[in-house]
Amino acid sequence: MSAPVSAPVAVTVQSRPAPVHTVAVYAFDGMAPFELGVVVEVFGLARPELADLLTAPWYDVKVCAERPDAPLNAVGGFQVTTRHGLDDLAAADTVMVVGVPDPFGGRVSPGLVAALRTAHERGARIVSICSGAFALAAAGLLDGLTATTHWRYAGLLQQRHPAVRVNPDVLYVDNGPVLTSAGSAAGIDLCLHLVRLDHGARVANAVARRFVVPPHRDGGQAQFIEAAVRPVEEEDDGIGRSMRWALDHLAEPITVPLLAGVARMSDRSYLRHFTARNGTSPMRWVVSQRIAASLPLLEAPDGTVEEIAAAVGFESAATFRHHFGRGMRTSPTAYRRAFGRTAA
Repeated sequence: MSAPVSAPVAVTVQSRPAPVHTVAVYAFDGMAPFELGVVVEVFGLARPELADLLTAPWYDVKVCAERPDAPLNAVGGFQVTTRHGLDDLAAADTVMVVGVPDPFGGRVSPGLVAALRTAHERGARIVSICSGAFALAAAGLLDGLTATTHWRYAGLLQQRHPAVRVNPDVLYVDNGPVLTSAGSAAGIDLCLHLVRLDHGARVANAVARRFVVPPHRDGGQAQFIEAAVRPVEEEDDGIGRSMRWALDHLAEPITVPLLAGVARMSDRSYLRHFTARNGTSPMRWVVSQRIAASLPLLEAPDGTVEEIAAAVGFESAATFRHHFGRGMRTSPTAYRRAFGRTAA
C-alpha cells in the first residue's frame, strides 16, 4: 500500500532588509564643533519627510574618539563624550575626518592613521573636511590623487605631502572611495554630494532645503571672499518675490528686466540689491537653479538631454552642456551615466 502524498507546504521567503549605511566621524580634544555638527546634522538627523523618496535605509552615525567615554574639549568651552572608539571608526561604511588637532604641528595620531588604513583596505569610503586631509595624507590614502583642503592649509599640505596633487580652488574632490573638501561650509557641499551619490538628487535637494542651503554650488573657494548664494527667504520683499517667481517659471525665458518688474524695481536697483543680498548676479543664480532642476530629470530613465535642457529653460542643449560643465565639473551625459536609474 503506497504512502499518502502530503499536500505541498507553502513557504514564505522574506527578502532580507537592506543594510544600514554606517557613517563614523572622528572627534578629538580641542576640535571646532562646526564640521562635526555638519556631519551629524546631515547624516544623523531623523528624516521622516523622506520616507516616500528613500529606497534604502537612512544612515547610522557614530561619533568616534581615541578614548571612548573620556570627555573631549571643544572650542567654545563645552565638552563632548562618545561611547564609540577607533574600532568602530575602522568598521564603518563611510569614515569622516573633520579635522586634526594641529595641522601646523605635523603630527597625526598613529591610532587614527591605522584605523584609516584598515577602513580603506576593507573598502570603506574615506572622507575629509578641512584639515582632515592631513590625516588622509598621513595614512597614504591621497598619494597620486588630487585633493583639497582649506585654502589656508593648501600650501602646507602640498609641501608636507608632495605625492598629493593639492587643488586649493575647488569645494571638494571626489576620487571615488576617497573624497576631500575645503574648509568649514564646503563640508556641507561634500556631505550633500555623498547623499546625492547614495540616494539621488531628489533626496539631496530635500536635505539641502531642510538645511537651508543650496543643493549645489558652483565655483571654488575664491567665491567665499563674497557672500555665498542663499536660499529664497519667505519675506514678501521684492527680491524674494522675484526669486520665488523665477523658481516657478524656470522653463520660460527669464531676463533681468522681467525679474525687476516682478520685484517692482528698476533694472539698475534690482541688480544692485540682488547681488548684495545673494553674492551673485540674477542670471547666474537662475542658471544654478536650472542646473539643480535638471539633476532629477537626468537621473530618470526617459528624456533626452535636449528635452531636459528645454524643460529647465536653457535655449539649447549646447548652452545646457556649457553651463552644466562649468557648474558640475562634468557633462550631463556623464552625470546620467553615474546617477541615472534604468527603466523597470
